[in-house]
Amino acid sequence: MRRLLICLAAGAVFAAATACGSDSSGSGGEDKGSGGTTTLKVGVIPILDVAPIYLGQKKGFYSERGLKLELTPAQGGAAIVPGVVSGQFQFGFSNTTSLLVAQSKNVPVKVVANGVASTAKEGADFMGTTVKKGSPIKSPKQLEGKKVAVNTLNNICDTSIKESVRKDGGDPSKVKFVEMPFEQMPAALDGGQIDGACTPEPALATVKAAGGRSIASSFYDVDPNLTVAMYFTSQQYAQQNPEVVKKFQEATAESLKYADSHPDEVREILTTYTKIPSTLLDKLTFPHWPAEPNRASIERLAELAKQDGLFKETPDLDKLLP
Repeated sequence: MRRLLICLAAGAVFAAATACGSDSSGSGGEDKGSGGTTTLKVGVIPILDVAPIYLGQKKGFYSERGLKLELTPAQGGAAIVPGVVSGQFQFGFSNTTSLLVAQSKNVPVKVVANGVASTAKEGADFMGTTVKKGSPIKSPKQLEGKKVAVNTLNNICDTSIKESVRKDGGDPSKVKFVEMPFEQMPAALDGGQIDGACTPEPALATVKAAGGRSIASSFYDVDPNLTVAMYFTSQQYAQQNPEVVKKFQEATAESLKYADSHPDEVREILTTYTKIPSTLLDKLTFPHWPAEPNRASIERLAELAKQDGLFKETPDLDKLLP
């Protein structure tokens, strides 16, 4: 899927991808005989960030609006973007950088709901740049020349870690980033295959339980209130299915609000789609799930991504954001 995103960079393929989006009937997939329920395929990442949508599904926030969700895990937002554009998914969850990169290349994506945000607490965020127990690395600057794992190369994790290194007086261009799924990072740290890792929860709690530690709150280093990820659809689907999009927005907003005030239920739902041991549930650091994206933080992330060479043209946030 990551290769597909690269292919999507060509304008001709963009047009083709858009053309093969949702069909002209405008349905997300009607369940015949189920009272007109609309089935929505949603691409997600198996991390704490998406707990609200799983919880909202369980609580009936989507079904009471006539929506049935089919949640499909993927490794990262870069893999979900082409899935949404091609019509494989009606909606997707993606980190903000993947969406900024897509928009800068005129990929027809449109944010429809907020996803997750930093805690605004340095040293107590839901993503930490981590090292293993006994590591000689004490600060971000010491990641120079070291191998650091991110779930997707040239994305929000490495942009954020580079900012931590930069703020610590180091040279971010000297960090060697490697790609692997979040759930594999704790073991890779312990085994010495990598020196550091971008670990959001629940990987963060797993690393700490093994004696590892966080040397930087890298999302916080970009912006204390960083909008880390959002839910989106294709522009074509949004234009053809405004009522479905509105229902999805309403149900997701209700889910975000509910998750923010019911941490015990978040912990419980997390066990249904991640492999986190029950012994670590009380050790999790929760993110914030605000109702609206923080535009200033997105602008800052875009500045850093452009500085890192992720795009040449600055993304048009008016076209991307709701």
